[in-house]
Amino acid sequence: MAAAALRKPKILRAISKENFLFAVRAMFAQKLRSFLTLLGISAGVATVIAMVSFVVGFNNAVTEAFTAFGTTLVQFQKFEPRFGGGRIPEEQRRRRDLTREDAEALKRLSTLVAAVSQERYMFGTGLTIKNRRGEEANGPTFCGTNPDYAPANNSSVDDGRFFVDADIIHASRTCVIGPDVVKALWPRKDPMGQELMVNGVPFQVIGVLDKKPEFGDGGANNIVLIPISTFDEMFPQVKNGGGDTIHIATIPKDPAGMDALTDQEVAILRARRGLRPNQPNDFAIFTSEAQLQQFRQITGGIAGAMILIAGIALLVGGVGVMNIMLVTVTERTREIGVRKAMGATRKDIAAQFLVEAVSLTGVGGAIGIAFGLGIALLVRAALDFPAATPLWSILLGFGVSTSIGLLFGMWPALKAAKQDPIEALRYE
Repeated sequence: MAAAALRKPKILRAISKENFLFAVRAMFAQKLRSFLTLLGISAGVATVIAMVSFVVGFNNAVTEAFTAFGTTLVQFQKFEPRFGGGRIPEEQRRRRDLTREDAEALKRLSTLVAAVSQERYMFGTGLTIKNRRGEEANGPTFCGTNPDYAPANNSSVDDGRFFVDADIIHASRTCVIGPDVVKALWPRKDPMGQELMVNGVPFQVIGVLDKKPEFGDGGANNIVLIPISTFDEMFPQVKNGGGDTIHIATIPKDPAGMDALTDQEVAILRARRGLRPNQPNDFAIFTSEAQLQQFRQITGGIAGAMILIAGIALLVGGVGVMNIMLVTVTERTREIGVRKAMGATRKDIAAQFLVEAVSLTGVGGAIGIAFGLGIALLVRAALDFPAATPLWSILLGFGVSTSIGLLFGMWPALKAAKQDPIEALRYE
């Protein structure tokens, strides 16, 4: 009894191996047919692998970029954050401007805040930034700010110093620049103490920011900062122009108190702006975590659409597998009769054709995985995009492909198993 129990696994392994070899021989016997059948499976799996790689890479890049600015950032601004441009709604245009006085009130009244950065930006063709030789920077972000910019934006100075209160009080003509500006204007020279010309007005470089992870246009490293008081003297139209006039970036003393800080600061701003309890906020709130979640929802939607397309391709491939297996069953009717005459059971016949179907889709899945990984590596190398393929996506791709073989191979396998051996032997 015990000996029979030990022999049973060996017999099953031998049968499985034999069925697999039958499947391989069948694929090589009908190369073109097998190749055409594999196309749908391979395309679907390759799409899943490539799309997961792109989404994971994009999410990693976004997470790294947001982390570089601090995960506890709470920022107030006039307009709601927007992606892809578009017209600003009239309701937001009618909002009152946030002011430097609002920022100072947050700094003074909030008991939970660690830093309050006042930030005013200048964009457009009315701005030229050059060195003394006339070489122009490549469209850097231009910002007027205060000493709290560095801690609020998780930045530090790699060389030199950042602004101090005296720079703001005296509206000094000093600037702190990003590493991309250094590369553009002083690639082989120490930028410290050099003169940077902003619309012809000289500014002394007193500091260079540390390099941040790049995402999108790499604006975090291509930036010029000046004292906000100097900015308001040079560009009063920005202060009084009714646009998105100031951004107020804040961080909590305790990272765990981010939500409490947001509630406290919102209460301070609402009180200053005279809003009644039933009135909505007339300012926008931006947090790194909320923005990161929004990005992930967008990428999740894109990934969902692409996986749906891949699912259709896999469904078409599965139908193709079922069709080819039905043809195979018909072509090998006499073989089925011979095997049954020699003692093969219905279960043996069904297992043989199921193994063939699973082997066929498994090979298609493996080819699809190879193509998907190849696409991800090609994009990573050619576009410097951090595509990353997690192990679970490879296992999922292979598992789905073999499951399709099992599902769509079931009917042909059952049809083969139900063949009458006498009729099968007579089949021509």
